[in-house]
Amino acid sequence: MTAQRDYEIFEAGDVTLQSGTVFPALKLAYKTYGTLSAARDNVILYPTSFSAQHTDIEWLIGPDGVLDPTRYFVIIPNLFGNGLSSSPSNTPGSFPEVSYHDAIAVQHRLLTERFGISKLALVYGWSMGGMQAYHWAALHPDMVARAAVVCGSARCAPYNHVFLESVKAALSTDPAFRDGRFVERPVAGYRAMGRVYAGWAMSHGFYRDEVWREAGFTSLEDYLTRAWDATFARRDANDLLAQIGIWQRGDISRCAAFAGDLDRALAAIKAHMLLLPGATDRYFDLRDNEDELGKLVNARSAVLHPIPSLHGHRAGNPINNPRDQAFIKAEIAELLRK
Repeated sequence: MTAQRDYEIFEAGDVTLQSGTVFPALKLAYKTYGTLSAARDNVILYPTSFSAQHTDIEWLIGPDGVLDPTRYFVIIPNLFGNGLSSSPSNTPGSFPEVSYHDAIAVQHRLLTERFGISKLALVYGWSMGGMQAYHWAALHPDMVARAAVVCGSARCAPYNHVFLESVKAALSTDPAFRDGRFVERPVAGYRAMGRVYAGWAMSHGFYRDEVWREAGFTSLEDYLTRAWDATFARRDANDLLAQIGIWQRGDISRCAAFAGDLDRALAAIKAHMLLLPGATDRYFDLRDNEDELGKLVNARSAVLHPIPSLHGHRAGNPINNPRDQAFIKAEIAELLRK
């Protein structure tokens, strides 16, 4: 018996991508939480992060959570390449180069065509979701009232790009990678990718102070084995490569409207902006947000509040981390009061 899906599909039709390629029958998977108000003004858009599907990030939606569905209508659009929306794993033939700009264009169509939404109370995102939130604020400044960029940035920094090169190398060294794609599951590649990711995702202090013990792991090897070795094996390897490409090309100014001028793109933003970098994040470095902050010259407000945590990049997705979760919840509550 086929399991009943818990999400909806927006059939976008044949879409001309930013690259000029036509993507036939493009699909956007999404899920909603809560009730859309009569005025359609209580909407929170919550895009997915790297390799995540809506079920991986919906934990923070709840009456006592960071995003309250009793007050807001929360929409999670699944990013292309995550296995639910159009991805290499569910698309016949070769998968074209897709960008955040393409994703936001189709998400915008979902909001306007399916729901008649013209205003967003908040766009909230972590990591790749945070980069999408930044793109939304720049590309639709009159639509976005608030944006929370959690461990994200306006563009993929060179250091971040190099981190992703190491991830790609670890995964594609597997013999299952042939002629530019995976022809079977790269068992060794998944494990190698997880081990590389473990070093980058968490901080020096996290390992120095053996913070992993708080989650019940008995040794460093136990933590690496159970927390990281199989983390990415749940996803199709070609899907992972597609999303890494989106991440590496990420840049809010990389479009005709801004012609690669990041200062101009940041100056286009009018929303209340909340930048929540992880104080110990190793690839979304808070210094990038510091640089961006001074260029948000037309934002209604712009604040940068680093998450004071040893959890590195994962401070922004504190599913089993009550301290960081409380910090983010308080920051979002304050943002929504503006």
